[in-house]
Amino acid sequence: MPVEVTWWGHATATVRDSGVTVLTDPLLVRRLAHLRRRRGALPPPGAVRSADLVLVSHLHADHLHLGSLAMLARGTRVVLPRGASRAVPGLRRLAPLLELTEVAPGEVVRSGPLAVRAVPAAHDGRRLPVGRRTAPALGFVVEGEERTYFAGDTGLFDGMAEAVGQVDTALLPVGGWGPFLGEGHLDAGRAAEALARLRPRRAVPVHFGTYWPVGMDAVRPHEFHSPGAEFKRLAALPAPEVTVHLLEHGESVRLGAGR
Repeated sequence: MPVEVTWWGHATATVRDSGVTVLTDPLLVRRLAHLRRRRGALPPPGAVRSADLVLVSHLHADHLHLGSLAMLARGTRVVLPRGASRAVPGLRRLAPLLELTEVAPGEVVRSGPLAVRAVPAAHDGRRLPVGRRTAPALGFVVEGEERTYFAGDTGLFDGMAEAVGQVDTALLPVGGWGPFLGEGHLDAGRAAEALARLRPRRAVPVHFGTYWPVGMDAVRPHEFHSPGAEFKRLAALPAPEVTVHLLEHGESVRLGAGR
């Protein structure tokens, strides 16, 4: 059965493997604080509520968005970094409605025939920049018919390839929501270097070209529009054997199963 990946914008994607639907970092609003969605329609409610498993990579509000989690079907299992409920009190209101499972790097959860392994990420694990409570930022490897790596937000780190392991498809962040990327992020060039380390068969760039600060449309607009295409161009140099699928918002790609 082919694996299907749909990119909905930012870090939100659907991975369908072995009959199981996995939704990543759901951000399902047109505006979040100072950020406005500038490209792509929101996922239809059916696509959100049909998720069997939801993966949340870290505590930042554009990845762990409480209002978006509240849109999930009652009883949906949500996998979060260990310590998330302690650091984000709003999760306690969702606990009676959703099945919240907290994990640390190396731990595995199962959903039907899928095994999902939490892997490290090099990113700030606090909810707020000045917050005291923290939880590890994570990536996830979804293994069924194929192995799909969702990186969440991460920078390059030593031992990245060993921690992630062999994968068929990598969903890699290649940009952000503002004209400048801080520490613990991949831009197009660093994402191409990550690809060279990981050596998947395929890659899908995410986390770019969706949200942008209100009033900053004219500030380095190429940082909003260009990261996906730039990643595809740069990836051809260190990893020419990797097929890069540059998706539009809401677009899907079906990937041949089997390793």
